[in-house]
Amino acid sequence: MKRMLSGIKPTGELHLGSYIGALKQFVKYQDDYEMFAFIANLHCITVPQEPEVLQKNLHDCVALYLACGLDPKKATIFLQTDVPAHATLGYIMCCHTYMGELNRMTQFKDKQAKGEKNLSGGLYTYPALMAADILLYDPSYVPVGEDQKQHVELTRDIAQRMNNRYGDLFTVPEPLVGKVGARIMSLTDPTKKMSKSDGINKGCIYLLDDLKAARKKVMGAVTDNLAHVHYDPENQPGISNLMQIYSSLNNDRPFDEIEKEFEGKGYGDFKCAVADSVCELLESIQTKYNEICNSDIIEKTLQQGAEKANVIANEKVKKVQKAIGMEIVK
Repeated sequence: MKRMLSGIKPTGELHLGSYIGALKQFVKYQDDYEMFAFIANLHCITVPQEPEVLQKNLHDCVALYLACGLDPKKATIFLQTDVPAHATLGYIMCCHTYMGELNRMTQFKDKQAKGEKNLSGGLYTYPALMAADILLYDPSYVPVGEDQKQHVELTRDIAQRMNNRYGDLFTVPEPLVGKVGARIMSLTDPTKKMSKSDGINKGCIYLLDDLKAARKKVMGAVTDNLAHVHYDPENQPGISNLMQIYSSLNNDRPFDEIEKEFEGKGYGDFKCAVADSVCELLESIQTKYNEICNSDIIEKTLQQGAEKANVIANEKVKKVQKAIGMEIVK
């Protein structure tokens, strides 16, 4: 069975975009691949975090992983910091990543272009750590959104560079982008990605949102004056985004079928249907979330996941350090 790996950075509450673009994919793939799903808490601190808030987000992230359908019996779920090899290989990756490559990475480049001050070294070098996160486990595939493909491409470049120099060290992974729902946009500004940085913005639906609040956000979503449910991201970005959501929550229903279903109907009818699908999902997730939080499954899941991940990761770091001459071989 081929291996797949991905992770989520819990710097805020998980939202509908996180579910559709990542968690839903993890659940789908866990039956067909050996799935490794980790919570990337090292990546959280590239920007300042309130300790209490971060700790709660970590807890909720694990609980929501499980509530969304990830099965600890099928998937290896763990905290990044419970496997020290991530940090060790992350530094080795930094030493094999060119500054020109890091300069081109979107997040740092965008923040620098906006004139943000006091950007950390961790924010600059985190793509190298992300490469380590992946290469530690030799996955064949990494499920990502469109905006994350750049990171997998850098990972592939580093893996090939080190393989060419030191021998067969790493599997070169392939990015796996879902055809539907890979990039869910803000409900208030469909030109921007739905993001945890929205804060209290009405454009982001959180998985733990009150159902009435979630419904209100959908009903208030930006559309247009064309009064026609049609998938056209360029000319009808708001409606197209709602169609992405509706499709993803209804077995990836084809857009042409959705168009036929709402032919001759108003946007209000369509938004009601989207809101019904969203609220049905949230209610199911929240029920399971509450059950999980009242049990000891989180602690057991992380312990079991870390034990398995450490065995694989430590072996990989040992192999890499030996190959590049960092260990004294008797």
